[in-house]
Amino acid sequence: MKIIVKNIFIILFSFFILSCSAQSKESFKAKEIYKSNSLIITQISENAFIHTSFKQTNDFGNVPCNGLIVKDKNETIVFDTPTNDKGSEELIQWINEKLHAKINAVIPTHFHDDSLGGLLAFHKKNIPSYSYVKTIELAKENNFVIPENSFNDSAILKVGDKDVVARYFGEGHTKDNAVGYFPSEHILFGGCLLKELEAGKGYLGDANVSAWSGTVGKVKKEYPDVKIVVPGHGDYGDARLLDYTITLFKSQ
Repeated sequence: MKIIVKNIFIILFSFFILSCSAQSKESFKAKEIYKSNSLIITQISENAFIHTSFKQTNDFGNVPCNGLIVKDKNETIVFDTPTNDKGSEELIQWINEKLHAKINAVIPTHFHDDSLGGLLAFHKKNIPSYSYVKTIELAKENNFVIPENSFNDSAILKVGDKDVVARYFGEGHTKDNAVGYFPSEHILFGGCLLKELEAGKGYLGDANVSAWSGTVGKVKKEYPDVKIVVPGHGDYGDARLLDYTITLFKSQ
């Protein structure tokens, strides 16, 4: 009888521990963990952080611009740089000193300065950069800092023991807009290809509006299990950002 009671206790205790663990992962509460005049860092999961810098524009005012940091063990990978080198220097210092982590790579997802405007600061720290091949072509054409390594379709990099994916699905906000995916936490960095809920169409000077919905549709199909979606500007959310962007640019 004692053995049966003991076994029941062990089973119940194990179930309690597992359910608490699952609950804590599901109920992670995002929190702002760093803020200065030029940079905000928000932790959105156990191993992912949004970095937000700012770009002054004529048409849209002082625009917040998002990038993503993903982490495993004492290593990180950064998607998109802050908008200038000063912001990038601040971000690199924060990752090194507060996360106690090295940066394995930086991945600008398109050629605009809200994606690679602070790239030189990463290069000066000998942090390698990777971009879709068209991003490198467009950076050269526009006399911007040029990413060092190119990929034709996708690249899979390692952060700690985890994979990080960068992939090009087609034209939209620009001809070269790629996305990033962190499979272990089902987090998609959509960059400027994706819009926050209720957003307008934004800057269309380099866009392919007719292709945009179809490109996002391919992203949605590739990552059906996505849980967190981070756009290039504004609030992050879930897969509804994909649906919203598809609807926003659908041909009337």
